[in-house]
Amino acid sequence: MTIEEIRASTEQKMTKSLDNLKSGLAKVRTGRAHPGLLEQITVDYYGTPTPLSQVANLTLVDARTIGVAPWEKKMVAVVEKAIRESDLGLNPAGSGDLIRVPMPPLSEERRRELTKVVKSEGEDCKVAVRNIRRDANEQLKKMIKDKLISEDDERRAQEDTQRLTDRFVAEIDKILAQKEAEIMTV
Repeated sequence: MTIEEIRASTEQKMTKSLDNLKSGLAKVRTGRAHPGLLEQITVDYYGTPTPLSQVANLTLVDARTIGVAPWEKKMVAVVEKAIRESDLGLNPAGSGDLIRVPMPPLSEERRRELTKVVKSEGEDCKVAVRNIRRDANEQLKKMIKDKLISEDDERRAQEDTQRLTDRFVAEIDKILAQKEAEIMTV
C-alpha cells in the first residue's frame, strides 16, 4: 500500500462518517415537517416489516404537515397505526387516501434536549474521524518499520492526515452549528 492509497482510503472513510452524521441528523426533528422523519418507520406489509417509503408516497403538505399516501388503499390503517406507535410522538389523521401527519410545535425544553442529542451525534462523528486518523498513522508507522518509506515521507503523510482530520472536524462543527440553529429557531 502506498502513501497515496492510505490518504485516499482515509479521506473516503472520513467522508462516510460525515455522510452518516448528516443522515443521522436528518432524523432529528426540528420545528418544521420533513419527510425524512418518517423514513425509519417500518410497516407490516403482508407480514413483512417494510420501510414506510416503500409502501407509501411521502410529501410535504405544508411547513408543519407531512402527507403520506399509501399505494394500496387497505394499507392506510396499517400505515397510520405504525406512525402513531413510532417513538416520534406524532398523531396522524387519515382523510380518505391521504394521511396527514401534523408536526406539533416543540417546547423550549424539548429543543434543548434535541440540541444535546445533536451535539452527542457530532461528538461520535468526531471520535470516528480521529480513529480513522489513528489507523492511517499506524499504517504509516508500519510502512516505516518495514522500510517502505522514509521518516520524512512518514512525517509529511502524518501532517497531511492531520490537515484532513482538521478539515473534517471543522465541517462537522459547521453542520452541528447549522442544525442547532435550525432546532432553536421557533
